[in-house]
Amino acid sequence: MTPPPTAHDQPSRRQDALPPLQVFLAAPRGFCAGVDRAVLIVEQALERFGAPIYVRHEIVHNRYVVSSLEARGAVFVDELDEVPDGGRVVFSAHGVPKSVPEEARRRKLFYLDATCPLVSKVHVEAERRHREGDHIIMIGHEGHPEVIGTMGQLPEGSITLIENVGQVAGLSVPDPEKLSLITQTTLSVDDTRDIIAALKARFPAIRSPRKDDICYATTNRQNAVKEIAGKCDALMVIGAPNSSNSLRLVEVGRRAGCANAFLLQRATDLDIGALGSIASLGITAGASAPEILVREVLDRLGEHFAITVEEVAVTQEDLRFKLPRELT
Repeated sequence: MTPPPTAHDQPSRRQDALPPLQVFLAAPRGFCAGVDRAVLIVEQALERFGAPIYVRHEIVHNRYVVSSLEARGAVFVDELDEVPDGGRVVFSAHGVPKSVPEEARRRKLFYLDATCPLVSKVHVEAERRHREGDHIIMIGHEGHPEVIGTMGQLPEGSITLIENVGQVAGLSVPDPEKLSLITQTTLSVDDTRDIIAALKARFPAIRSPRKDDICYATTNRQNAVKEIAGKCDALMVIGAPNSSNSLRLVEVGRRAGCANAFLLQRATDLDIGALGSIASLGITAGASAPEILVREVLDRLGEHFAITVEEVAVTQEDLRFKLPRELT
């Protein structure tokens, strides 16, 4: 992670005339290992093979990242039928149904799979439990690309999706004694815990994953928000409105004691007047938001406040994922 700004980094112009603002910078924040790997796959594919490199769906849910890659020659498409014969294509970090690589192979397209390895782990778990005869219950958000990709690993009807505790009571399953549980990797840890408890109360035989499906980065970023939320008059989550993990950070911040928690995409979207006369501001970034967006926000704040930045770290992250062998 990029080191937090020092006093030397912070704007000094008119500091004595500006209102003070204490900024608590959550850590970890921003890019996780899976997002970093996915973006690097597209960048290295462009370097090795040249433009265009087609990318099925947004490589990660962040407009800044997508626009930056487009400027270098990446072409984002919704489906493979938009990729011309002979094209090279990358699958997004969220994962894809099995039908997508099957179609790519049928058309003899060169493809690179940027699916986060932690999402792939959920795929493997679902397939293994399906082979053992279990019906799969998935906790996740309907329509999210990761959920579509995971449910697409198995024959239709093999996975039942639920989104909240209220759905558990009316859940109909083929055999209550043959059930397994998986989850989307970017959910609220607290919400998911409540849904799992309800499922286990109704279906005592349901089998959980050997290891929690919610990824380490989601958990760490939520824990960091919990650490700073009670200290802040307002909490800013830098991320995209279609980013599940960023939206969950807003929810976690509100529940952890900061009612004024909100999502922001870019510094240019920041309404300084809406901050009012706050004395303290918490800042974090979703797992698909690059650190440069945090720096832009700090620069913008420095034009209107005499800011003091304190980074609050709950853990260090050093995980790295290998690139596909085609790039190494």
